[in-house]
Amino acid sequence: MYKFRSMILSADRVGGSSTADDDPRLTGTGRFLRRYKLDELPQLWNVLRGDMSLVGPRPQVPEEVAGYSEEERTVLLVRPGITDWASLRFHNEGEILKGHTDPDRAYQELIRPEKMRLGIEYVRNATFLDDLRIIADTALLPIRARRQA
Repeated sequence: MYKFRSMILSADRVGGSSTADDDPRLTGTGRFLRRYKLDELPQLWNVLRGDMSLVGPRPQVPEEVAGYSEEERTVLLVRPGITDWASLRFHNEGEILKGHTDPDRAYQELIRPEKMRLGIEYVRNATFLDDLRIIADTALLPIRARRQA
């Protein structure tokens, strides 16, 4: 999966896989890219190559996938996507994790259960209309977020 680098080079050796908005591993440019989700743009190349879809459960790091239950492995039956219901619900994931001393633990407790539920539900019940709605809601998200700020 391609992304623009938004963290220091040794970020994977310095901290976990969850990133709060106040994570010191983020670069100044990285904060900007993440704020506007621009770090995700290179994933369009993954879509063109067939590695990813526009819509589908977000790919996770191997360590996370290794801990999936049998039911959670359902999300692996479809091609991972750039956006999904969980991406919309947790568009402010970094903000949710901000201030937590252990962002990985906070992710596990505050975000992961609902994210997995939404991913499993998508795999079991998604329709083409759902995909269109997710794409539209994703495109409108920056406008809606700006209005709420």
